[in-house]
Amino acid sequence: MHIYHYTWYQWLSFFYIYCFAGWVFESTYVSIREKRPVNRGFLRLPLLPLYGTGAVMMLWVSLPFRDSLFLVYISGVIAATALEYVTGWTMERLFKMKYWDYSNQRFNVNGYICLSSSLVWGLLTIFLTEVLHPPVSDLVLALPVSLDIAGVILISILFAADTVQSVKDALDLGRALEAMTGIRAELDDVQVQLALLRAETADRLSEYRDDAAQKLNGYRAGTAQQLNKYREGTAQKIGEYREETAQKIGSYWENAAQLLSDCREEASLQVERLKTTALQKVGQAQASGADRMNALLSKGQYLLDRHHTLVGHLNRHRRDLLLRNPTAASKRFGEALKELSELAKKNR
Repeated sequence: MHIYHYTWYQWLSFFYIYCFAGWVFESTYVSIREKRPVNRGFLRLPLLPLYGTGAVMMLWVSLPFRDSLFLVYISGVIAATALEYVTGWTMERLFKMKYWDYSNQRFNVNGYICLSSSLVWGLLTIFLTEVLHPPVSDLVLALPVSLDIAGVILISILFAADTVQSVKDALDLGRALEAMTGIRAELDDVQVQLALLRAETADRLSEYRDDAAQKLNGYRAGTAQQLNKYREGTAQKIGEYREETAQKIGSYWENAAQLLSDCREEASLQVERLKTTALQKVGQAQASGADRMNALLSKGQYLLDRHHTLVGHLNRHRRDLLLRNPTAASKRFGEALKELSELAKKNR
């Protein structure tokens, strides 16, 4: 039968039948590989829209070439590959992750499509048009019109509601992945800043101590030099005036002793002031470093709390979404996706 002889509700019937057939195929394949039952797909209903859309598209593009299997094959390869790429690209942009990924396959394009998959799509198109669709078409055409329309409307309502909820969950999950990845980056930055702050504080304290020690040594050397200078000058004056009266010599000696005492007191005061200044600088450096470190630690704790909150909001539907797609991948949000996937497996 020519494709334009089908009614709108018959096309919708084909769409839902092939959505269900795709779900059976995918769920069986993934369940065997995962060694556990998997309700495969994006929706909670046993429907995979990609297969339904692909089947309808294959019929549209291939039925005009029913007389040539080669053209049927080529049309199926091109149409299904284009659909798979557009769907994969769109879903990753919307939901922040790939629900299938061919990156480990040879001759793939951005992980959305690959040569082996495209070749299989062509074979499936031949199988669909030559083997599967004729009995499906006969079945649908044999249904009473009222029953077919009622069934299509009921399934469409359930399909629309499930799609809206699943898209909402997927968008929320994508935002959670994006937020968790941002939090991880900020936490890494906090750790780097803490390490730099510790190193900077240690360097400043060491610098202050070295500077204080250098100044103390300088004051000690200068004081010793002044004392020696006074002693030498005093000894020289005493030698020059030795022959003078004892009173004059005693006066010089008293003056020299007073100068030496004043010099020692001044040096002692300078040393104490230097010690006080050095201790104040060290204390200021420690206080400044402590304030900055406390601020960074508070920020780190806030980020951890946000991370735990996001993980805690991974409700049952979002966990089921991850469990239904165990091969989901993301380069940008890979770590966050891995964490949430492991959490979903633990809580299933």
